[in-house]
Amino acid sequence: MNERSDGLLMVLIGVVVLLLILWRFNRWIISPSSSHLPGVPINERIQDHPAIDLIEQEGYEVIGGKVKITMAFDTDEHQLHSRLFIDYVASDGNGELYLVKLSRDRLPVDFTGSGIRDRLMPFMLLYPECAGLLYIDLNENAVRRVNMEWSDEEWILNDE
Repeated sequence: MNERSDGLLMVLIGVVVLLLILWRFNRWIISPSSSHLPGVPINERIQDHPAIDLIEQEGYEVIGGKVKITMAFDTDEHQLHSRLFIDYVASDGNGELYLVKLSRDRLPVDFTGSGIRDRLMPFMLLYPECAGLLYIDLNENAVRRVNMEWSDEEWILNDE
């Protein structure tokens, strides 16, 4: 009887250890990737620009200047390089951070779902800890706040 209870205890300990390993593995898979860039970049040098006054009129405080994010992509043939620019980083009264993009005449943003996805979503994906993005349209003298939410719906496409 004693040997049977020892074996049962060993099986129970093995099950508990296996459950702990599976739980840690699941947390590791679900947790945000450490491959994201470390935190929101804050450039202490803030160049004066008319957009700063517009941002401050809307109740935000500019806390960081222009930041260049360099990227490299490996393809089958060779490595490609690109970059993204964040014009400013701003904070609201609650301490939430917002990335700031200024309008460009050469690259206007079409304010449709696909237009925002194509032009602004990469910034929000790089820094998910931000509360959103402020798009400053200097021609219209307007500040547009863009937040991104994920839909829980899953769409299945049939190729019939």
